[in-house]
Amino acid sequence: MRRFGVALAPLLILALVMGTIACAGGGTQPATLHTPSLWTGDALVQTVYGPVQGFADQSDTWVWKAIPYAKPPVGELRWKAPQDPDPWNATRAETQFCSECTQYTLTGSVAGSEDCLYLNIWRPQSEETNLPVYFWIHGGGNSEGTASYEGYNGANIANKSDMVVVTVNYRLGPLGWFTYPALRSGQPGHELDDSGNYGTLDLIKALQWVQANIQAFGGNASNVTIAGESAGAINVFSLLISPLAHNLFQKAIAQSGLPIARTAADGEASAHDVILKLLVNDGNATDADSAQKYLDNLSDSQIAAYLRSKSAAELLKAYDTGYFGMIAFPYIFEDGTVIPETGYDMFMNGTYPNKVPLIIGTNKEETKVFLFLDPTFIGKDELYQTVASFSSDLWKAVGADGVARELSSHPDQPNVYVYQFLWGSGGDTGNSVIPPPWGFKLGACHSLDIPFFFGNDIWNSPLDQLVFTKDNRAGREALSSAMMAYVAQFARTGDPNKPGTTLTEWSPWSNAANGPKCILFNVQGDVPDLTMSDVELTESGVEVRLASEVPEPQYSEIIQYLRKMSLMFELELTLP
Repeated sequence: MRRFGVALAPLLILALVMGTIACAGGGTQPATLHTPSLWTGDALVQTVYGPVQGFADQSDTWVWKAIPYAKPPVGELRWKAPQDPDPWNATRAETQFCSECTQYTLTGSVAGSEDCLYLNIWRPQSEETNLPVYFWIHGGGNSEGTASYEGYNGANIANKSDMVVVTVNYRLGPLGWFTYPALRSGQPGHELDDSGNYGTLDLIKALQWVQANIQAFGGNASNVTIAGESAGAINVFSLLISPLAHNLFQKAIAQSGLPIARTAADGEASAHDVILKLLVNDGNATDADSAQKYLDNLSDSQIAAYLRSKSAAELLKAYDTGYFGMIAFPYIFEDGTVIPETGYDMFMNGTYPNKVPLIIGTNKEETKVFLFLDPTFIGKDELYQTVASFSSDLWKAVGADGVARELSSHPDQPNVYVYQFLWGSGGDTGNSVIPPPWGFKLGACHSLDIPFFFGNDIWNSPLDQLVFTKDNRAGREALSSAMMAYVAQFARTGDPNKPGTTLTEWSPWSNAANGPKCILFNVQGDVPDLTMSDVELTESGVEVRLASEVPEPQYSEIIQYLRKMSLMFELELTLP
């Protein structure tokens, strides 16, 4: 595949009297860069760019919300590499999160703001310093989602795992990944602006902010774990191969992601189609042919000015929405600067620059969250389960097992640990801990592992109350504690196994035949069921099994649906 005190009371009162500084704002007096403070347990922290006030949050933690890590990427800074934020003098005392980055909502409307490059920090209310840093990258197809989602509240994981937790916004959709010749200067020194990988560069800028500032919050800048789920995991994979991310993190966790990257040519073709749609949408043309003729008469500078004149909502309306408000569009470009032109071939040949201890995982029934609303399966439970099983197996084969095998083949790659999350599966046989019909319809689906890693009872409102019940609370809390313990130890040492615990030994992936492959996360009653598996899935193996086990006409129905999913999720499968 190509592919985050009492002594301060007078200062706090002064800050509040002056008013909470808006997300996009700062002090009115000229400000200069500062020397970061050292953590002493006080929630007023001096960063390189200015002072920020933290507030008490749940689980005996402090939280700092809406800290800018870059200038707002608006106006001439749209489709440019992120720039350092302007420093400020007055204390930022944010009690609210900032806006999500511009995106579609579930109802098809456009929400959010281009002024969205902010991060949030949680840490325990203690004087302890040198804590590991957990840098969380949200999911959402790189076209929707936000760091402020309540399920990503870092208080519980910060307290229980004794870590500094950072959640970060990054540009989404065509504002995050967009490449077209008219937007590129081609001048030496402008390679980042010309890359098209603005969302990736935002994450790199946020990691650079962490390096410069996290000690002031009691974090260890030399012990940063990047973690993400779905598109967040896709971005984790991209940071492993980006030379610009070298030494910005020491460990990585990729949950339910895929190693996806596209060529610059793919990006240009998509952008070209978008421009034609924009010209039709605003009345400059009546159809694609006349739009092309109109475009042919514009210079590069006119095209760039035209694109920059469009509102974020107008840009998004040139794309069709898919699952949960996400759009299908090319992202993470092999531009040769941010992402090498060889893309994920680097995983095979071992030339990727960021070889760090890694956790990779998938969920047993990943695709059910995308299938359960599809009217195709009404009254076709057997087809539903078969499609979900085989498509989820392909996800594991490509996004976990295949990556683990490639990386583990290189002697300088530290250990790779793989998991499969099974909690909630078994609905097809009546054995799910989730009550019917949801144990069957949803099961161990995509993103359901997030609440277990974060220690939050928040998954996907309004589905939470259907999945998380009083009867399964004890078991899921016990499993969550075990999963969080593994991650806490991994973030400290690069090895999820803590000496002296009773948890199952989580062996690293082995390429040896019948060697350990992944740990299975499940429950038996109210007790965690943590077992090692030696089963490895491959794309070819799953496809052979599908052909041999599923008769016609169901086989052709499944192949048709798998083709549809492979396009949506950028899976380059060799389907018949």
